[in-house]
Amino acid sequence: MSVPVLHNAQARHLFLARHGLADRPSGPGKGADLKGVIDDLGFVQLDSVNTFARAHDLILWSRRQRFRPKALQHLLHRDRKVFEHWTHDAAVIPMESFAHWRLRFARDAVRMEDRWKEWRRGDFTAKIDAVLRRIADHGCCTSGQVGEGESRGSGGWWDWHPSKTALEYLWRSGQVSVVRRDGFTKVYDLTERVIPAEHLNARHHPQQTIDWCCAGALDRLGFATSGELAAFWDHVTSAEAKAWCAVALSEGRIIEVDVEGVDGKLRRSFAWPGLMDEDVGAPVPRLRILSPFDPALRDRKRAERLFGFHYRIEIFVPEAKRKYGYYVFPVIEGDRLIGRIDMKREEGVLAVRAFWPEQGVRMGAGRVQALETELERAAAFGGCERVTYAEDWIR
Repeated sequence: MSVPVLHNAQARHLFLARHGLADRPSGPGKGADLKGVIDDLGFVQLDSVNTFARAHDLILWSRRQRFRPKALQHLLHRDRKVFEHWTHDAAVIPMESFAHWRLRFARDAVRMEDRWKEWRRGDFTAKIDAVLRRIADHGCCTSGQVGEGESRGSGGWWDWHPSKTALEYLWRSGQVSVVRRDGFTKVYDLTERVIPAEHLNARHHPQQTIDWCCAGALDRLGFATSGELAAFWDHVTSAEAKAWCAVALSEGRIIEVDVEGVDGKLRRSFAWPGLMDEDVGAPVPRLRILSPFDPALRDRKRAERLFGFHYRIEIFVPEAKRKYGYYVFPVIEGDRLIGRIDMKREEGVLAVRAFWPEQGVRMGAGRVQALETELERAAAFGGCERVTYAEDWIR
């Protein structure tokens, strides 16, 4: 039986539709509507860099331009509709997923007990009970409120004092949870005081969680290799995802498809049987500024295959060696990534330093106007009074 081919344009349209970038970014951007966006994405990565807006806020604003950061805080802190934990990095995750995170808790605990003793300062395991007692007896706390009398060191992630490491261990192993953030500082409490009972008390067999992870990843990616399914949540192993695909394929629950890249090369992938029949049109021709951590770009290699867009964050590249800038934002128009922009919030002004169009993208008057209009919207979202442009900002 021949394997169907998913042509590049169709693949891009399906992928962007799965990631909430095919329709206009309308909707209230709060409450149930915002929760629905996070459900559809699976999770939203948190990041502290704030040159313009924090990554999680920009991810949500790109899909709901009436969104404001307080709406996410309400879901997390007041309504308990999402919780914060780890995928590839810290993320907000639908509360319905909590029971499936127990597999992650158990695996992370073993990994940390094994590795952190070697590369963290001091014996953090000797502090675990004391930190847990401190929270149980005195209530929620930050990492700065534990470990009194311990040397603070440099404060970098590589030089935590033992009680801070113990607190992080308790969070990653599920014994404490983030109850809120003060600024960007995590505040922890006992998990049973944070997670609603129906989710706290739910349990799943590990194989059920593996099935849930692989199926949920395929739902959101549309088409994927077994490696891409494993990487989506960073939750199951490559071997587990490969085994899931083999069984699901043999049972007819999934099919093989050849996905065409922008260069015409085919990549064998898996999909649900109805994928080839989906009638997904082109995304609206809306220009949007994306976060560097946007879910559509998180897998950099996939973005290159589908869109021909090579993107790397240059935060850790010495300034003299940067090709673009410290933290530049990808720009998408319809189903095409058209460039990247260097902009920063400075004293109430959104300062645009440069825009680099992708090869073959013509910056005619209409496209420049669309970009400037989106920058005005971005400025309003970021609390800026106006936008300023460097001379010859379009490179």
